[in-house]
Amino acid sequence: MDIKGHLVAGALKLMGRLPLSWSRRLGRIAGKLAVLLRSEGLRLSRINLALCYPAMNPKQRERLARESVVNTAITGFEIASIWHHPWATNEKAILQVRNQHLLFQGEGDGYGTLVLMPHTGNWEIFGMYLAAMGPSMALYQPPKIAELDPVIRGGREKTGAKMVPTNIHGVRSLLKCLKAGHVAMVLPDQEPDMGGDFAPFFGRPALTMTLAHNLLQRTKCHVVFGFGKRVEGGFELVFLPAENAIHSEEQKVSLAAMNRGVEACIAQAPEQYQWEYKRFRKQPEGKSKIYRKKK
Repeated sequence: MDIKGHLVAGALKLMGRLPLSWSRRLGRIAGKLAVLLRSEGLRLSRINLALCYPAMNPKQRERLARESVVNTAITGFEIASIWHHPWATNEKAILQVRNQHLLFQGEGDGYGTLVLMPHTGNWEIFGMYLAAMGPSMALYQPPKIAELDPVIRGGREKTGAKMVPTNIHGVRSLLKCLKAGHVAMVLPDQEPDMGGDFAPFFGRPALTMTLAHNLLQRTKCHVVFGFGKRVEGGFELVFLPAENAIHSEEQKVSLAAMNRGVEACIAQAPEQYQWEYKRFRKQPEGKSKIYRKKK
């Protein structure tokens, strides 16, 4: 028996019993504590923001880094709550949906929709909403702590989404899903485990997944960006259009357009983006040293 795993899973379930408002309060406290203790997340956020917003006023950039750390902590507490609560409760927390028509732009033509969901705001509530709208599918990699698997999978499949493995079999399932006219969800803004190429992200080369490009080339599906923005009292779900260039047969053109779509999502709420991630860890010339701690 993995005692640590059971304790972590138990803590998640306990936090999940809290109402969303309390989850946010605790998350804010945890985030502010992380800022005071100068956490690793704050250090990484400062580096990434300096790379992505070099012209921004340093004081404004520092404020944004601190807000990002706090928002990331809030997201963690929110997710526990969202996974635990019934959909009827979570649905009430969705106060507005912007540009929802984009999700249905291909309705009736028999083609599916690829929804690209960057790590902005709360992607879990967004994914649940999509699944509640109709058949949907997403890649899923089981956590290293086995005891967390039923908690995470149970939460993500609460409204009917189907989770498939992050391997060739999962990719084939996504293809079938799109060809059947359904919704496939992909997180486009992390270094890929399989299939990647470098493309500009805020003007800097970033190893970018080629999965979305391959899915678009092998199907006639539509594509849209979306995220769950945190607002007072709940969430605002935002859909944004993708550039036509994302459908280009040229991989680098498509990937650059996808990254610009991610940037457009971030621009809606930059403080809610997960700037703590080592997005530029790998570079064309090899592994980057930009995240290395100074002695």
